[in-house]
Amino acid sequence: MAQTDTYKTITKPSAEVLFKDRNSKFFGYAFPIHDENDVKEHLEDLKKQHHQARHWCYAYQLGTQEAHYTFRANDDGEPSNSAGMPIYGQIQSFEVTNILIVVVRYFGGTKLGVSGLINAYRTAAQQALEASNIVERTINQEFVISFEYKNMNKVMRIIKERNLNIIDQKLELSCEITISVRLKNVEAIFELFDSLYEIKIENLND
Repeated sequence: MAQTDTYKTITKPSAEVLFKDRNSKFFGYAFPIHDENDVKEHLEDLKKQHHQARHWCYAYQLGTQEAHYTFRANDDGEPSNSAGMPIYGQIQSFEVTNILIVVVRYFGGTKLGVSGLINAYRTAAQQALEASNIVERTINQEFVISFEYKNMNKVMRIIKERNLNIIDQKLELSCEITISVRLKNVEAIFELFDSLYEIKIENLND
């Protein structure tokens, strides 16, 4: 099976959404994240914003390839698996990653029962995702190509022909160009540069 080299994520925080059930209010939010520090920051902000709420339940997933996903689901005082996992289920259902979804609950005085909670947290998470701008991105690897200035034309020709993305370059007597290559093209591009005389290519992701 061909390895997939794309993933879906969101580009900016979603609009706030609200789901109500028997006077309980569930505010849903989705945020793009890069690491667990982002999770902490967003939770702290929401706790300030909703300081009278009862629960700040959430789920997040990080990583661009299924084998390396990191995820966490937190019920924050709600009955076990009634909040965090239903939220995480929506992350899986929409197939998005590098994302945090938080659902903030204000208790309305009537208990909803576990099935009512599961439905409320799942719905608020779903609405937050529906209010988000979901995009598809490619998984890339970065390489540094090192060469003497006299070999510049050889290197630039391949970069142009293969439409490679230059991230950084240092062009002096000895040159270094950092390129980004889509995962499915990595092997071919590496071999292409590796076979050239006096040109060195290194993978920055190793």
